[in-house]
Amino acid sequence: MMAPLVRRGWAPRGHPPVLHQCGSHQKVSVAAALWLSPLRDRLGLDFHTLVNDSFDNWYVTAFLEAMLHDWPGRFVLIWDRGTMHTGDPIRQLTSLVADRLTVEELPPWAPTLNPVDSLWGWLKYDRLYNYAPHDARELDGRIIAELEGIRDDQEFLKSLYHDSELPLPRTLLT
Repeated sequence: MMAPLVRRGWAPRGHPPVLHQCGSHQKVSVAAALWLSPLRDRLGLDFHTLVNDSFDNWYVTAFLEAMLHDWPGRFVLIWDRGTMHTGDPIRQLTSLVADRLTVEELPPWAPTLNPVDSLWGWLKYDRLYNYAPHDARELDGRIIAELEGIRDDQEFLKSLYHDSELPLPRTLLT
């Protein structure tokens, strides 16, 4: 959303800072996938943004189709049970590419298993706090720049795994 996440201000005590914002109904939605190479020796990040729109099961299906197109071989997809991860488009895709795609759902009582949740926390609370863009396009550009900056950063991507309770493959531990 366009409203800045205020984390710390420099206003005197007792005088809250005033942050001006524009376009309060504008937003940027982000879908991301943290992937592990077939040899289990390299992590990567794919993402897509939508300006003033939300990811539903149609957009998520298109995101998955793009990944399947870009990357050969089999996929094991691990995700939460969000409404954007269910429905006819998802079922049709998974049945169409069942030879390449296996879907595993995280248990609803264990959101800490999802390493992408740590990515959202880092993006919101470490990189975008106190940031007040003029419009959603500016916010989108900043989000893309931040995610592009860590797309191939192996140490950072490993830290996302370490922050989750998902076990890291042994080949990445060395």
